[in-house]
Amino acid sequence: QVQLVESGGGLVQAGDSLRLSCTASGGTFSNYTMAWFRQPIGKEREFVSAFRWDGRLRKYADSVKGRCTIDREFAKNTVYLQIDDLKREDTATYYCAMDSIRFRTLSSSDPAQYAHWGQGTQVTVSS
Repeated sequence: QVQLVESGGGLVQAGDSLRLSCTASGGTFSNYTMAWFRQPIGKEREFVSAFRWDGRLRKYADSVKGRCTIDREFAKNTVYLQIDDLKREDTATYYCAMDSIRFRTLSSSDPAQYAHWGQGTQVTVSS
């Protein structure tokens, strides 16, 4: 059974940087696009970033573009999300997700594309 476990969240100050990790187990992940979403309290889940299965495409939401880097370490089945210059509006629970289909050419920002989710890690940014 596929399991995704996020870590690295916490309470930080505006302007700080944070690196989130998501480690997968229970399957073969190298052929699947991995993504990060976030959900602020009282709001819908929103796309943050995706790393296509072949490593040739990285996609970012406009809200984090220029401040965010997604990376993947295939040997460790781990995907990372580095966010720099954190802002209060980055406060949310961050979720890792794995695509439902192997070798998908286009990485979508639609949560419905992703079949497996982690439990989330909370990021709180104080001013």
